[in-house]
Amino acid sequence: MSRPHIRFPVRSAPLTLLLLALGASGLANARVRLGEALPPHPWQSSGRELVVLYSHDCGDIGPLWGALVSAGLPIRAVNPEETPAPAPAGLTPWRGEDATQFSRSLKVSAYPAVLLVQDGRVLNAWEGDFKHGDVEGLR
Repeated sequence: MSRPHIRFPVRSAPLTLLLLALGASGLANARVRLGEALPPHPWQSSGRELVVLYSHDCGDIGPLWGALVSAGLPIRAVNPEETPAPAPAGLTPWRGEDATQFSRSLKVSAYPAVLLVQDGRVLNAWEGDFKHGDVEGLR
């Protein structure tokens, strides 16, 4: 007796795919402490959100921005250090000495760094070089 073939609808889960791709990219070696509260920042925390720390030295991180935006979570762009770098349309990066202190308080070791935050606490973190292939499958 053969069983009928049942097809389950597959829904896109951008956040899940993003987390899997970032974890699989071998970049989950962040020095940021998981569970740690974020240092003082200028935004109102909104439950689950992504905090992206990046600098002008990151090169083209357009595919990474695209994957993060498609995750559907609020994004907090933090552009520490002295040289400004643009963020995608609709995101206003936090810059200046306070942004640099924020990054250094988190002990971010490499830019870009992506933090998944829940209620002001770091759930997961990825740092380093994101390659086009690391996020290509998320679209």
